[in-house]
This record gives sequence, C-alpha cells and structure tokens, in this order.
Amino acid sequence: MTATRFILATIFATFAVVTAAAQAMSSAPQRKPSEAIRSVVVMHEQSLDDLQQKLRPENKAEDLIGGAGMQLRVAIQHEKNRTGAPAELHDASDDVYYVLEGSATLVLGGKLDAPKEAEPGEWRSPNIIDGNTVEIKKGDLIIVPRGTPHQRSTSGKDFMMILIKVYLDPIKPPAPKPAETKVQKP
Repeated sequence: MTATRFILATIFATFAVVTAAAQAMSSAPQRKPSEAIRSVVVMHEQSLDDLQQKLRPENKAEDLIGGAGMQLRVAIQHEKNRTGAPAELHDASDDVYYVLEGSATLVLGGKLDAPKEAEPGEWRSPNIIDGNTVEIKKGDLIIVPRGTPHQRSTSGKDFMMILIKVYLDPIKPPAPKPAETKVQKP
C-alpha cells in the first residue's frame, strides 16, 4: 500500500509541476520578430560611381554603416600613392577588403616590429617582420582575421576598396566631452 501511495503522490506532484509550468508559459509575453533599427542601404551602380568620384581626389573613406552599438563597419575607402602607412594589428576586429578599383601591395602575417598600442587593442608599427607580400587588384577579396599584422601600400597607384570591419564587441559611443568651466574675473 505504501508503494501505491508513493507512486500516486509522484504522479500528482509531476502533474502539478507540469500544469504550473504550462500556465507560466501561457502568461509570458509572446515574442515577436525584431524591427529594423535603421534604413536599408541600396546603392545602385550610379550611386557607387558618384561616391567613388567624391572620394577620388584624396585618401579618405566614407562609412556606409557603423557606429555606436554596431559590431560592423562598412566603408568605401580610396587611397592614392599612399606610402609610409604604419602596419596594424587589431585585437578585437577582423578586416574584410573587396577591391573595387586599382591595386595595392599588402604585407600579411609575421610579427609587428616595435609595436605600440595606439589605443586599446589597436597596435601600430613601422614594419612587419617575416610577413607575406601579396599584390591585390580589382575583384579580389581579402579577409584579415583579428590578431594578424597587416600593412597596405599604394605607392604610385590609385586604389579603392570596400572595407568591412567586424568587431568582437559592439562599438562604444564616444565619451561625452567635459563641459567647459568659465572662470569669471572679479
């Protein structure tokens, strides 16, 4: 008789727990799909051509997407005859290049020579020791994983690429600037 009571008590307790869990789940708010946090970007060929013409006179980049809270930055970058750029290594971001136009020389891998931390997790160096040199041109796709030394030169060349940075953590918003205090003269 005791075994029967134990089995019935176990069944009753299990039923009570399952019923309570089902009630809790039915009263929980229903999940919904997320909503877009920004507008879609569609750049047709003419828009890209216009942007390339805008960037062409100088060595500069224009972000298409990125900023605080993002784990991704997409930019179009133009370089012309750029020499002496420091080698870089990123502790917490991967770089992806897609060459739109022109060519460049990349040194990849190896070790940074005399690395200096320019900002947290962002290392710079005048050179790379024992890296592999590759020429990249229109249509090439390059993926530079975090922690990989890399250095780009466009000496005597005109070069344009899409740069995609993939961050380990979301980008933090810039720190607020301290308010200026004015001292009044007596």
